[in-house]
Amino acid sequence: MSRTIATTNWHPASWQGKPAAQQASYPNPAELDRAVAELSRLPPIVTSWEVDSLREQIARAQRGEAFVLQGGDCAETFDECTSENIVAKLKILLQMSLVMLYGLKKPVVRIGRMAGQYAKPRSADTETRDGTALPSFRGDLVNRSPFTAEDRIPDPTMILRGYERAALTLNFVRSLIDGGFADLHHPEYWDLNWVGHSPMADEYHAIVASISDSLDFLETIAGQPVHKTRRADIYAAHEGLHLHYEQAQTRYLDRRERWYNLTTHFPWIGMRTAQLDGAHIEYFRGIANPVGIKVG
Repeated sequence: MSRTIATTNWHPASWQGKPAAQQASYPNPAELDRAVAELSRLPPIVTSWEVDSLREQIARAQRGEAFVLQGGDCAETFDECTSENIVAKLKILLQMSLVMLYGLKKPVVRIGRMAGQYAKPRSADTETRDGTALPSFRGDLVNRSPFTAEDRIPDPTMILRGYERAALTLNFVRSLIDGGFADLHHPEYWDLNWVGHSPMADEYHAIVASISDSLDFLETIAGQPVHKTRRADIYAAHEGLHLHYEQAQTRYLDRRERWYNLTTHFPWIGMRTAQLDGAHIEYFRGIANPVGIKVG
């Protein structure tokens, strides 16, 4: 769905005039402003044409022509930004999509909850242990998990580290995809150690063999490779919880006449921030990205 904000009553920071749930209390607002300003100058993590492509794919799914698969962590951590972890997540997403592709006989739109899922909603602003109350851990995008006064102070520079980790993750995923990791001719690349111990392992490997044989047959008949089977688009998603982070990478593109959140392809609104008169709804109403809403 295309949303052009033609009026002047919306801009990426207009949410700041609304009640904002689940936001950290930074002790030094000037430091936060500097971090947001620095982040706003950095290159975007995703591109507007990738966002528009995903919107078109979701529209296809809405018409029953494709299936959307979204998977990933409830919360990412900076320490887990390793090649091994990223490859494992990608393998699982590709394995699941392969089985669905085989069973549904429809294209699968793959969305990974990755490259930005660094903020956590909390049920309370503080956590108490042994009579000591400290700010709650709100994810690596905000503060640190050890239960010490220093670690729990919200640190504005964490949004810059989150940006770096998100960019590293998504760039590595793109490199894997461009290098043939998602090639349907070689689904054996996606095997995980635990699959061999699963009671469904034999059935999964039978599906893999069937798809490989079918591709070999089609390419033999056609006399040329089926190019669309050699790569798979992977889109990124995260909960748009930390509004300063989202605001900093929101850009207006003149040629499209729309605002885009370029931290991710598919931001979504959680159950704890879906107040109709709240800051998150105000922010999300102005962006052209496809938007998810968690309903409980």
